[in-house]
Parts: sequence; structure tokens; C-alpha cells
Amino acid sequence: MSHGPSHDPLKSSMFFVYPEKVRDIFVLATRIAVLVCLVSSISFVLFIAFYPRSPYLRFKSVPYRDAGGDPDPAPTNISHVLFGIGGSAKTWKTRRVYSSLWWEQDTTRGVVWLDENPRNINDSNNEIYGPEYRVSSPDWTRFKFSSSRSAVRIARIIRDSFNQKLPNVRWFVMGDDDTVYFTENLVSVLAKYDHRQMWYIGGNSESVEQDVMHAYGMAFGGGGFAVSYPLAEKLVSILDGCLDRYYHFYGSDQRIWACITEIGVPLVKHPGFHQFDIRGDPYGILAAHPIAPLVSFHHLDYVAPIFPDRTQTDSLKVLMGAYRADPPRILQQSFCYDTNRKWSFLIAWGYTIQIYPLLLTPFHLQTPLQTFKTWRSWSNGPFTFNTRPLPPDPCQQPALYFLDRVDEVGVAGTRTSYKMAQADKKCNSTNHANVMAVKRITVSSLKMPPDYWQKAPQRQCCEILDHGRIKDSSLRIRVRKCRQWENVAV
Repeated sequence: MSHGPSHDPLKSSMFFVYPEKVRDIFVLATRIAVLVCLVSSISFVLFIAFYPRSPYLRFKSVPYRDAGGDPDPAPTNISHVLFGIGGSAKTWKTRRVYSSLWWEQDTTRGVVWLDENPRNINDSNNEIYGPEYRVSSPDWTRFKFSSSRSAVRIARIIRDSFNQKLPNVRWFVMGDDDTVYFTENLVSVLAKYDHRQMWYIGGNSESVEQDVMHAYGMAFGGGGFAVSYPLAEKLVSILDGCLDRYYHFYGSDQRIWACITEIGVPLVKHPGFHQFDIRGDPYGILAAHPIAPLVSFHHLDYVAPIFPDRTQTDSLKVLMGAYRADPPRILQQSFCYDTNRKWSFLIAWGYTIQIYPLLLTPFHLQTPLQTFKTWRSWSNGPFTFNTRPLPPDPCQQPALYFLDRVDEVGVAGTRTSYKMAQADKKCNSTNHANVMAVKRITVSSLKMPPDYWQKAPQRQCCEILDHGRIKDSSLRIRVRKCRQWENVAV
């Protein structure tokens, strides 16, 4: 009689009491360890959930302190910015007027770094004030160079600025002694970025030939650029060795860019930084500013005055008056139409108005008139943006109006007045003659809120008031936010 496999339950259960092999002992130990871990985990979770917390189990939070060594509760403002301005004893006497246009004595921080002490500077002139000047550390003379020795000194200004060890610095902003900043707009740009991270912010040259010669990926120094504290800290630590590696580069800005490239930080391009690598009249660029805050100008000694029949300094004072009335709005475009008369209006707030005696699309109006040439070759291009030629036919050219007066209306509004400029050429068409009958245009608007550029950018709309009625050779326009379903079209 044969017997099948044994299924004695007692024999199977004896495994837990009398193991017969080493392998069985190991399996038993593993199961017990897993069981202990499971029970311990469940017990810990229940303890945390249902028992009062012991003060000894709490983790103490360490308040964040920014790179400058101070607590970080407030948004970025002008006191968090340190300017490092590159100049020379030879140029400072004539160029310091540019710094006086934008420098605020009680709030702006920074230094103009010169190669030596300037001579014959009249510091008693109360109309010209600005940053103090200092002489750069003489260490810069030991570095190699190929073409521009001063570029080494200017590149090391960020080191001189950093070594001042001033408190509460979040951003180092570099520029030249002929750079004009619009500081409230600069702060609004910087406030969008976390200053605790490494940032490199600036703009390119307008002339393609300059970008090709130097680099598309670098911030051109005359238009200014910003470096966050953590990036400046790391840059300063490698700067001296890096400068010798790139001694063959021409400019200080190209050297700084090359060193930042070694750190691995790319340029964040912002269209409000203006290098002005152009020749001639900058009117076309200023009248068609991108939908972005105006941050800086440069090379103002090399372009025509931005207002007719004024010096460059007086022109900038007029523009600064409008800027201070409504900083975010300066140069911002708006388009509107008088369809009955077939007129197109372009408003660059705080600067100019154009009236065309024909209907043009917003695409055409937003494109700069080419009133300028390239920086190096004085050519008609190419530029890093599209341009449109000024029509040769005077009957198709716009009537130009320039800012004449700025008034603040209460605490929330402005009223700007624009006066017609003298036309160079005559046109005999009836429609053009009707345009020329408008001698003055008044624009009313609400001030843009300070955080306007922290939101998605959008061009504002405008409308012609009084049904387009011309009274005493004047026309009234209002600039306002576009309504929800509104678009601007011919």
C-alpha cells in the first residue's frame, strides 16, 4: 500500500520552535526584525498625532538673512542697489552732469571710480551733484591687456564695489559716467528676480555689427547691467585670474561676461537697457519704445539732442520731468484713430506724438522710424530690431509734437501737453493741411501703479475726446487701460 505526501500540520508548525537549518534561522530573524520595525513606526506615528509635543523635539527656525547680512522682509527698493560707475579724471568734469540728472542724494548709493584725482572740479556748483568719486585701487595696473588698458580697471570696479562691504546690498549695478538711469524702473525690473540667486541682467547693442564683434550673450556696459549679490560674490573670487585669461578682449563688459560665463550664469536680456550704439537722431527708437520699463540711456554725447531746439542736457531735464510724474509710463506707446478724418495717432507718453494723415496698422506704428544709423560703419543697418524708413513723400510723413508741459492732477493723474514741431517739408494735400491745423495736443491719464511691470505687460489704449473736435487749434486725448474685449485696429 503506497502512501501520498505527508500533510501533518503539527510537523509544519514545529518549524517555528525547532528549526533544522541555518537558513531557517535567518528567515525567522528577518521576519522578527520587520515586525519590530512595523510596530515601532506605527507607535511613533500615533505618538506624534495624539500626544502633546515636547519642546525638546521642536526644530528652531533660523530667520533668513540676505547676502548683505540683514533680514529680508521687504521687497527690493533703491536702498538695496549699489552703483559702480566707471569714469576717468579726463571725462568726469563734463560728464558728471549726466549723473546729477538721476542721482538722489538721500537714497541712491554708489561711487564713480576714476583713474586718478580730477583737476579743476568745482564742487561748489549746487546745480551739479551726484555720486562721490574715488580712485580705483592701483592693483589693476599689474594685469595684462592687449588694446585697452583702462578696460582692466573698469572691469575690476565690481571688485572695488564689493570690497566696500556695505550692508543690505542685493544688487550691484555697473555703468559708465555718461549712463543715465531711470532708477524707479530699474528697481521694478530687479524686484522681479530673487536676489538670493545668481542673476546677470542687461541688454545688447542695437547695432548688429557691435554684437557680432563682441558678443550677443553679453550685457553692454554703457547701457548698464545688474549682478545679484551671490553672483558678485562668486565673480569677485575668480576675477583676477579670469582677467588674465581674457586679456585679449577689448572692453571691460566683455571681460566680465567671459568671467560670468565660467560660472555658468547666462544673461537675462531686458529691452529697457539702452546702449545707444547708434549715430544720428535717436527719435525713432524713443518714439517706439518696447512694452517694457525704460531703464537707461548711454552715448548721449554721440547722438542728436532728443528734443529739437534744446541741448542734450536740457532735453533730458524735460524728459526727467515727465518720468518723475509717472515713472512706469515714460515713453510707453498708445495708438488710436480718427476714422472720420482717416488719421492715425501714435503717443509715446512724456515725449512725443505723431499724427499720420492716413490709417496705419499698429504693426506699422510700433516699428521704429529709422532716424539713425549703425554705430561703427554709419550704415542703414542691420539692427537688432525691425525699422521702417521715413516716407520720402511729405504728404505721408507724420506731424510731430513734442512734450511741452507736465502737470499732476491730484495724486492719481497727469496731464501732458505736446506742441507741434516745425515741419521740414511742405505738403499741399487737404488732409495733411487739416492735420497741420492741430498745433497742440493734451493727453490725460491715470498714473500707472508702481507694480505695473510686475504683471503681464500690455500696451494701453487711447481715445480721442470731444468727438475729435479741434478747439483753439488743440485736440484732447485720454490714455487708459484697454477694456476687457477691446483691441486696437484700423
